[in-house]
Amino acid sequence: MNKPIDVVTVGNAIVDVLGRVEDEFLQRLGVEKGIMQLIDTERAKEIYAAMGPATESSGGSAGNTAAGLANLGSRVAYIGKVKQDQLGEIFTHDMRALGAQFDTAPAPETHPLATARSFVLVTPDGERSMNTYLGVAPEVTTDDMDETLLSQTKWIYVEGYLWDTEAQKAAIRTGIERCKAAGGKAALSLSDPFCVERHRDSFLELIRSGQVDLVFGNHHELCSLYQTEDVDQAMAFLRADVPMAAITLGPQGSMVITKTETVTSPAAPRTRVDATGAGDLFAAGFLHGLCQSEPLATCAHYGNLVAGETISQMGARPSCDLKALIVSA
Repeated sequence: MNKPIDVVTVGNAIVDVLGRVEDEFLQRLGVEKGIMQLIDTERAKEIYAAMGPATESSGGSAGNTAAGLANLGSRVAYIGKVKQDQLGEIFTHDMRALGAQFDTAPAPETHPLATARSFVLVTPDGERSMNTYLGVAPEVTTDDMDETLLSQTKWIYVEGYLWDTEAQKAAIRTGIERCKAAGGKAALSLSDPFCVERHRDSFLELIRSGQVDLVFGNHHELCSLYQTEDVDQAMAFLRADVPMAAITLGPQGSMVITKTETVTSPAAPRTRVDATGAGDLFAAGFLHGLCQSEPLATCAHYGNLVAGETISQMGARPSCDLKALIVSA
């Protein structure tokens, strides 16, 4: 496809508040380890007050993928909702500074909700526990699905987190339809086991509708989707439902499946510091390879390299030249 944009990512626009904590901290505050939990305003205030020193960094799953794609040299745009407030300005500046097009109209200063933020609590083992106040982020609507933008992209990439209300679902379906009507393709990230548990039926409906060309997920999310503990069985179900899937397997690397092909790729050896955004950056590497018409094995290798680099640092946004990383590998 000869289009001016490689990927448009769509998701919750969130500013991450990252801090290192001990397991005792999670237990004391009743935080479930290793997953994403949605929280309200009062819970957000409680966690922030209890945290030690923290670092603020623009995040959000699809935002992280956009950041990785831009760093790799792909032409990328982002659709997500922020408010005209301090964190909204930080998010907007960061997205544009890294090279992503970001023109979604923000919610006005008078809006009762604030720009979203996620408290990312990282324990010594590198595991991250996310507590997310969504604020204005879910208020993406069909009006934000810029038809001109979506007609100019090879891929639309949607995070599963953006699937909580009927308005959000309508927006995502509209975005996919507008992209595919112009010859583009659609990718869906399962995002989190917690997310899959809440939206299993509608995820399967969307996947089986023929509108999704590529599914991203990890083995936990995949097993949750098909309600089985057998990864091979879940893979077989997914192969029947979608043209292509890219599944991360932790230290075992990743696997790509199509109707006729299975490709495995080993993980990149890195010391695990913080797992935040590993799946998001895997998707960035994989999509970058697809947009360069690389073989699936190379796409998976790019994804593993970028994910490996991500877990070796604090935070999900790239801190090195990812393009140089894959060129030298």
